[in-house]
Amino acid sequence: MSDNAPRPVLVIGEALVDEFPDGTRVAGGAPFNQARWLAALGVPVRFVTRIAQDDAGAECVMTSARRCGLAEDGIQRDPRRATGRVAVQLGEAGPRYRIEADSAWDHIDAAEARAQARPFAPAVVMFGSLALRAPASREAIDAVLGACSALRFLDLNLRDTPRLQALAAQALERADWVKVNDEELDRLLAWFGHDGTPPAEGPARREALTRLTSRFGVQRWIVTCGERGWYTLDGEGRRDATGEAPAVPKIVDTVGAGDAFSAVVVAGIAAQWPLARSFDSAAQLAAAVCGVRGAVPDDPAFIDFWRDQLGLNRACLPAPTGPIG
Repeated sequence: MSDNAPRPVLVIGEALVDEFPDGTRVAGGAPFNQARWLAALGVPVRFVTRIAQDDAGAECVMTSARRCGLAEDGIQRDPRRATGRVAVQLGEAGPRYRIEADSAWDHIDAAEARAQARPFAPAVVMFGSLALRAPASREAIDAVLGACSALRFLDLNLRDTPRLQALAAQALERADWVKVNDEELDRLLAWFGHDGTPPAEGPARREALTRLTSRFGVQRWIVTCGERGWYTLDGEGRRDATGEAPAVPKIVDTVGAGDAFSAVVVAGIAAQWPLARSFDSAAQLAAAVCGVRGAVPDDPAFIDFWRDQLGLNRACLPAPTGPIG
C-alpha cells in the first residue's frame, strides 16, 4: 500500500551560522536543520525565522535553504540586526555551543509569522526552546500556535543561556509532544519532577516522571540516548516503546543528529506512518548523520539515498538545485 502524501509542517525558530574550530562556517540552528531535512525528504514545510537584510550569514542561510528546496516565504529580513552566529566547540563529551546574543532571529515579527501560519494550515508546528529567550520571537511562536490547531512538537535543545530553567518551563507549557535527550530529561526531572536530583530507575523516578508530565500536560515524550537508542513515554509518564541505535562505523561528529531524528519523527506524523516506523526511521537517519560532517550533509547522493530509504512521497519534491550545505 502506498504512503499518504505528507501533510504540511510549519517550523519556527532560529536560523544562524555555525562556526567550527577549523574555520568552517555552515548554516545551522536546530529549527533550520529540521526544516531543511523536512524539505529535502519531501514534506511540504514552511520555515519562519529572521535573518539580516544583507550579510554573509544571510547569504549562507539562503543558499542552503534554496539547495534543500525550502520555501523562502517565511524567512523575514531584518535591516538592523545581524544573522545569528554560534561558535561550535567539539570534544569527547559532544559539541558545545557559544551563542551570540540579540541576533535577527530574536526578533521574528509576530504578525508576519501569523500570516504565514493561517493559510498554510499545518498539521504539525515544530519549535524549540531557544527562540523563546527574546520577547519578540516568543510572541511570534505564540502567534503561530494560536493561529492553527496543529500538533505542537517541541524539540527542547537545552543550551546554556540565561534563565534556562524558566525558558524550559515556558517551552513545555506550549508543547503536546516533547523530544529530549536523556541528559535533558534528567535536568527537567531535577527542576520540575523531583527536588534537586534526578532519581535513579525505580518507583521514585516513575513518580517524578508522572509529576513532570502532569505538570505540563505533555502527551508524549521522545527520549534519545545516543548509542543506547531511544524510548518514549506516554501521557502519564510511563515507558511505552523502546528502540536500539543503529551502529555508526566511524563517528565524524554528532552535530545535528538529534535534529535529523526529530525531523523524521515529524515527517512520519505528517505522512501518518505507524509510530514504530517513524521512530526506527528517525534512529537510522540520526546514526547516518553522525558518520558525516555537519547537520545537513553537502552530498546530494546522501540525501537521495535517505529520501529513498525512508520512502516519503517523491511527488512533493522540488527539482534538485545542487549540493545541500
